Amino acid sequence: MKNSFSSIQRSVLLDDLSAKDLDLLVIGGGITGAGTALDAQTRGMKTGLIDMQDFAAGTSSRSTKLVHGGLRYLKQLEVKLVAEVGKERAVVYENAPHVTTPQWMLLPLIRGGTFGKFTTSAGLAVYDRLAGVSRNERRLMLKKQQTVEKEPLLRRDGLKGAGYYVEYRTDDARLTLEVIKKAVEQGAKAVNYVKAEEFLYESGKVAGVRAVDQLTGESRDIRAKKIINAAGPWVDDLREKDQSKQGKQLHLTKGVHITIDNSRFPLQQAVYFDAPDGRMVFAIPREGKTYVGTTDTHFKGNPVHPRMTVEDRDYLLRAIDYMFPGINVRPEDVESSWAGVRPLIHEEGRSPSEISRKDEIFHSDSGLITIAGGKLTGYRKMAERVVDLAAEELEKEGAGLYSKSRTDRIRLSGGKVGGSREFSNFVGEKIREGTTIGLTSNQAEKLAIRYGSNVERLYDILRTTGEEAPHYGLPKSVFAMVVYAIEEEMTAKPSDFFIRRTGALFFHIDWVHKWKAPVTAYMAQRLHWTEEEKQMMLKELEQRVEEATIPLDS
Repeated sequence: MKNSFSSIQRSVLLDDLSAKDLDLLVIGGGITGAGTALDAQTRGMKTGLIDMQDFAAGTSSRSTKLVHGGLRYLKQLEVKLVAEVGKERAVVYENAPHVTTPQWMLLPLIRGGTFGKFTTSAGLAVYDRLAGVSRNERRLMLKKQQTVEKEPLLRRDGLKGAGYYVEYRTDDARLTLEVIKKAVEQGAKAVNYVKAEEFLYESGKVAGVRAVDQLTGESRDIRAKKIINAAGPWVDDLREKDQSKQGKQLHLTKGVHITIDNSRFPLQQAVYFDAPDGRMVFAIPREGKTYVGTTDTHFKGNPVHPRMTVEDRDYLLRAIDYMFPGINVRPEDVESSWAGVRPLIHEEGRSPSEISRKDEIFHSDSGLITIAGGKLTGYRKMAERVVDLAAEELEKEGAGLYSKSRTDRIRLSGGKVGGSREFSNFVGEKIREGTTIGLTSNQAEKLAIRYGSNVERLYDILRTTGEEAPHYGLPKSVFAMVVYAIEEEMTAKPSDFFIRRTGALFFHIDWVHKWKAPVTAYMAQRLHWTEEEKQMMLKELEQRVEEATIPLDS
């Protein structure tokens, strides 16, 4: 069977995954696991990847959606971390310009605030040098009037000026998917909704997992020479199954973001600013909305579906009111939200915001390799380090010789657009092409930006089966996205489509309400659901909508 990433082929792919021994099995389909699978497969290891939920369903679809260098870590003297992730921004951008966009960021200087003029200027200069920032993206220092011109909504009281520097905005879930799709293209096998229920051992060494398909209940054994635990907030659960949870452990913190329509919060410039309690918060314009976050609080609950509380929402509304005092955003203006759990390495006596974002590798006596901590931006280097370790051990055990990591030069799926410099020209060409097959310019532009070079596959879908779209009550652009999501992105549930394949739940909640029924009906037909299964899937999606829109009381 040719390598596939279709939800129609899920069970066949899972059979294939369990049919022969792998060199490496990765548990966890977030950005770290995705990067690990790509790195390992492109070095010549037969690699598999499983996740008990959908790909990127945990932390990797719930971040601030920035590939950023961690400016605030300079204050904690995390120089090495800032240097590494700062340089990685450019690598991610060049290899996937369709899911990564340069974003100028305003850092207001407020009298009595966290950042003073001298320390900000010096800090940003050091940041530029550490991160290897290109000349045209190096920081500027703005006076008060220049700052207000960049963002008229800013408070004037106590405003002294601003730092102005570049970060990179991303779609975190789609970045994760593009990494996995590239790994699959290279020969890896990846299946979602497969839980590693228990480890299998030979002579005291971990040799595989008993995996349970969460959609069918079927159990299979998947064997591998090496297993990497990259399960994010669940890494300690797997260490407990391995009886190796000793020494350092995870410390989970929760971050919440809220989305507000531009009609109520017409932000024109991304801003990184002081909240009243001194924490730093982002406000970022995107797709006709403004999103604001993040909170940073200890988390003890179930990380599968963390939620915004009234307290979280009100904290962010107070932060908005503090820095943008004239707009008077109210609780009812919050259209949607998302909450994510950060799997940090516990440090005694530190507040959530002070805990290091460095990654660490744990190695158990059974041979289980665990990677935890880290940041979205540093995923590729994290993967390189953990695969270096696995490769070294495999070589010692006589399993073969493996090359060095080369993922810094590998275009991700959808990334063949002529590099970052040619991306806008690529989009222009695809807009013209899209209008010849019945799309509006706006629809074609959105598809080209979201899917990059993979938009050709969506156009092929429209050319061959686009006339079926009205039969399902769908516009052509939505029809193409759903078909592509099923056939090329292993979309198993409507919630996968509306949350992680399109981001609609977070940024276009009306779009979810409008298309949830026809999209679910189409998926039911393609995936042969019973009426009961179809209603169950629709109910689950509605539950996710409720979680995003209705805050918990506490």
